[in-house]
Amino acid sequence: MDKPRLMFVPVALAFALTAAASSTASAEEAKDFISDAKLFYRVVACGGTEPPPANLDAKVIEKHCAEMAKRYEYIRGHYFEPAAKFFADKRPADLPTTVVYPFGGGDLMSALVTYPDARDITTISLEHAGDPTRLATMTKKTQLATALQNYRAAVAGLLSLHDSTSENMRKLEVGGIPGQLSFHITGMTAHGYEPVSLKFFTFNEDGTIHYLTASEIDALQHKKAKKIRNSWVDTDFSEAYNNMELTFRKAGDPKAPLIVHRHVAWNLGDNGFKGSPLEKYLQSKGKIAAMTKAASYLIWSSAFSGIRDYLLNNMVWMVSDATGIAPKAAKKAGFTQTTYGTFSGAFLEEAIPEVNQQMIELWASQPKRKLPFRYGYPDSEKHVHLMITAPKPAKAPAPPKPAPTPKAPAK
Repeated sequence: MDKPRLMFVPVALAFALTAAASSTASAEEAKDFISDAKLFYRVVACGGTEPPPANLDAKVIEKHCAEMAKRYEYIRGHYFEPAAKFFADKRPADLPTTVVYPFGGGDLMSALVTYPDARDITTISLEHAGDPTRLATMTKKTQLATALQNYRAAVAGLLSLHDSTSENMRKLEVGGIPGQLSFHITGMTAHGYEPVSLKFFTFNEDGTIHYLTASEIDALQHKKAKKIRNSWVDTDFSEAYNNMELTFRKAGDPKAPLIVHRHVAWNLGDNGFKGSPLEKYLQSKGKIAAMTKAASYLIWSSAFSGIRDYLLNNMVWMVSDATGIAPKAAKKAGFTQTTYGTFSGAFLEEAIPEVNQQMIELWASQPKRKLPFRYGYPDSEKHVHLMITAPKPAKAPAPPKPAPTPKAPAK
């Protein structure tokens, strides 16, 4: 059984760009790491059919990819196919193609399962994207084999339980195969996509994106990114690699529509989110489709009211497990919630008892609807469950009153 992916009270993300780098930034374009993205696609995610680079051991890669093929086969049969069938007649036809997934570290895969027509996806978690340049330097056979073995161990939960644990996310905050970058490229590959661009960015104060140039990235090479919460872990990556933008499309089809995925390293507690550049960035997106799962029940908490209010004010449809919006909050904001599977109690003991009881009563009040796959945490008794939060249907206008029958004229 997987362990929870924890999110805690935030600190603001900051980039310390030197004056020398800033003076040349306006003359430079954003640095695109597409060559590194393609290397991760081929070697780590086992996408495409190109031979691996000559400086990396082909037999090690072949063995790794044989294992990955088995995992892809499993996840497609046990998650992608039943979920696609399940959501097909439940998603409204006019949903926004912009998706926001708070507490969504490493899980681009589920965003694509839930919203296959998405064109703009934002995931947010405590984890940094990671340095894309180290894989190419793993010229020693044992070094590459160990790194790929560690990656397979870490990604096992994502490709079997459709979710990742805090422990696995922490392990890949260091090393040559960083967790967020590799998990997101793996999720993309599992769905049959290929990378088109990989850039890194920070936010301006007004929430607009600033893409990092080569000189800015060089200036930050020796400034390591710090953990976003004290109980988390420091990385050994540069601050330049905190936030990533991965653009991809269906493999082998140059005319296929582009999908832009941004992963943001941020703590979503109120102290760091309210009034932040991240909040302004999200607000600029307008109406969105939303999702969350395995989110440690943090959206229930008053310490995370900012991200909860953002969702309630901007989402038009949301899929979650019980770690989503509390029933009373959803009802107050004009939403209804439809339940699937079984929920007998929270997976984690630290879940707020009052909201836990609301969830138990919500599931008990509705007909039992089947759920043929796991979506986030199981409940306290290992049952799978899911809920859809949608606007309350508008009341049909009352039929007009019939006109009064005219009185017959007096004789």
